Amino acid sequence: MINSTPHITLRPATPADLALLQHWDEQPHTVASDPNDDWGWETALHHQPEWREQLIAELDGRPLGFIQILDPALEDSHYWGDVPANLRAIDIWIGEAEDLGRGYGTIMMQMAITRCFLPEEVTAIMIDPLESNTAARRFYERLGFRFVENRVFGDDHCAVYRLDRADWENRH
Repeated sequence: MINSTPHITLRPATPADLALLQHWDEQPHTVASDPNDDWGWETALHHQPEWREQLIAELDGRPLGFIQILDPALEDSHYWGDVPANLRAIDIWIGEAEDLGRGYGTIMMQMAITRCFLPEEVTAIMIDPLESNTAARRFYERLGFRFVENRVFGDDHCAVYRLDRADWENRH
């Protein structure tokens, strides 16, 4: 058997993805990783500010997962608080439980990281898994993210991680 890398592509999420995203948002593994957020898909999919990209990852044309990349300094809810310019933040998940643990998330994250660092001025990427989500934390650490601090966002106790451009470039 020949090993091959799965063919994953990213495309913008659109209002046509509403039912899919609502379905994914209700899956037990997704709720467990993000229990208190209301993504407001009905509005978010119609609002495409310059500071945010919402992407659907597809595996050979089949929807696989979701990635959000945003500029935390410009994001309108100020979720990240006062942060310096030239950062990015990523939210990511696999939609269906049967697609977990197959390496797809790693490929999706590598694609998101590359996309974040395309603009030369971007210095680092932030991510905020739940403190209790040890599997996600190990996943991000394997990708080169470094723990910064534990922080409460709304009702969620999160572990903030950062990947500096220099660290990413040294790995590639």
